[in-house]
Amino acid sequence: MLIVNNLSKAYGTQTLFDEASFTVGPGERLGLVGRNGTGKTTLFRMILGEETPDSGEIHIPRGYTIRHLFQHISFSERSVLAEACLNLPVHEDGRDETYKAKTILAGLGFGEGDLGGDPRKLSGGFQVRLNLAKILIAQPMMLLLDEPTNYLDIVSIRWLTQFLRGWKGEMILITHDRDFMDSVTTHTMTIHRMRMRKIAGTTHKLYEQIIEEEEVYEQTRVNEEKKRKETELFINRFRAQATRARSVQSRVRQLQKKEKMEKLATLENLEFAFKAAPFPGRWLLEADGVGFSYDPSGPVLISDFTVAVKKRDRIGIIGKNGKGKTTLLNILAGELKPRSGTITFSRNLKLGYFGQMNIDRLDPELTIEDEIWSVEPGRGKTAVRGICGAMLFDGDRALKKIGVLSGGERSRVLLGKLLASPANLLLLDEPTNHLDMESIDSLIEAINNFDGAVVIVTHSEMILDAVAERLVVFDGSKVTMFDGSYEDFLSRVGWEDEAHEDGDGTQTSAASAKGAQKKESKRLRADIINERSRVMTPVRNRINEIEAAITRAEGQIARDNEALIVASQKGDGKAMMNLSLNVHEARQEIDSLFDELEVLTVEHDALAEQFEERLREI
Repeated sequence: MLIVNNLSKAYGTQTLFDEASFTVGPGERLGLVGRNGTGKTTLFRMILGEETPDSGEIHIPRGYTIRHLFQHISFSERSVLAEACLNLPVHEDGRDETYKAKTILAGLGFGEGDLGGDPRKLSGGFQVRLNLAKILIAQPMMLLLDEPTNYLDIVSIRWLTQFLRGWKGEMILITHDRDFMDSVTTHTMTIHRMRMRKIAGTTHKLYEQIIEEEEVYEQTRVNEEKKRKETELFINRFRAQATRARSVQSRVRQLQKKEKMEKLATLENLEFAFKAAPFPGRWLLEADGVGFSYDPSGPVLISDFTVAVKKRDRIGIIGKNGKGKTTLLNILAGELKPRSGTITFSRNLKLGYFGQMNIDRLDPELTIEDEIWSVEPGRGKTAVRGICGAMLFDGDRALKKIGVLSGGERSRVLLGKLLASPANLLLLDEPTNHLDMESIDSLIEAINNFDGAVVIVTHSEMILDAVAERLVVFDGSKVTMFDGSYEDFLSRVGWEDEAHEDGDGTQTSAASAKGAQKKESKRLRADIINERSRVMTPVRNRINEIEAAITRAEGQIARDNEALIVASQKGDGKAMMNLSLNVHEARQEIDSLFDELEVLTVEHDALAEQFEERLREI
């Protein structure tokens, strides 16, 4: 169990945490979310003792083991298997559990032929996978996983999902993949406005609660501000009148006792839209019988591949790492020439390309503004600054040099460059790797609204479900086209590595069974959602009616108070008495409405939690 109490941390004028507290209880798998730069990785470093908080404490019980996925690579053994087995528990009876290491390595994409290889000769991505395997094999009491899917392919991510669902210890997970997080965690915590907020449930539930609470806060703040102004107006109006001295002093004390509610700071969101270039034809590009290998005598990555891309296409390219997905995108972009076959580009094609290696092509000496301007030098400064602002580089931040930017900031610069030049075909290679959840949501929305074609390489099943209508599938030793969504692919075909044998000896796809199960789950979810709407809508409607009635009553009080001032100035005693009575009755009505609102809000939240629990059980 981990206990964090009143944690504060600041770097110069930037405060990350301000007296933040939370606990991770036995068996809890905690998803940690928050915008880039809010301190998620810093929190990990503090838990590991690599950084010291300015104040507060982190309590870790004696003997409590924690393992962290380091990006720093250090290997001591001569083979991949021997390196992985370093972390196997030692048993007094001498039993060999090497099979556990082999199972985890296989799940993370290591073939049998890789196990005897030198770990130092692995690619950077597979070295990180080996590090991940080592901490999973060690079975610590707590896992700290910071973006564990960054170097995994879609099949390995699916395996890791199942593995973490069965994890019996504690875990804190940072990932930009919302669906992956929600599928493996029991709780979600956000770093929001320098505090920690933790709930049992999914990211969706957490964000929904925060939005509702901040809406209620803002409405309450506006109402309180109105009341404060009314009170100040009364004090200023009657301060000099001896007959009103007691009332004035009473209101002065009320103001002094009541702390002023500050307006919540506006949080920046990445909000943008790709600009579509007109396209009068049907086919943007056609690939016919394309084949490719980097070495004429080496392995063939792509063989006899054919596709035609038309306007409004949404094509996902999926498969294991190293199979040729990025290579295919480079061929479609015209950056590589196929060994065989042809690529025909429409003369009206205007291409926008976001490539994995394009970040390295940014000039470190240029400013963000200059990089975006370089795409279309004729564009006005106001338009360029508008794009910078959409990418969260507003004002003087647009003048920062590329060389001082983080990986996520450089990704946003590349997206900005895509916005600066109208296109009718977007080629996107893992565009979400450095983006936070909020930015990914904005990107998905921009892709869906784009009036052109999109071809995207991604390992995120969430993005595939949201975007892809056709698929290019790299599976086994071949690349094929699949006409349908990713869900259709899983239910009708599935991944080759996930195939299993039925009891009668026939081969079937594990994904087919999963697809049927998923359809049944969808039906059950739909039934629960319909029931939730039927039960909760009357409660929600009554809450809305009460809130509207409170707003009307407060508005009437404001008008009566103004009329009361006028009547007082005229010396109209009868009007003053009637208006005072009206104000008194209105305040009583408001108090009664707030009492009913409190009861209904508790009922609403309890019902929402019940239905959310039923949905989580599916």
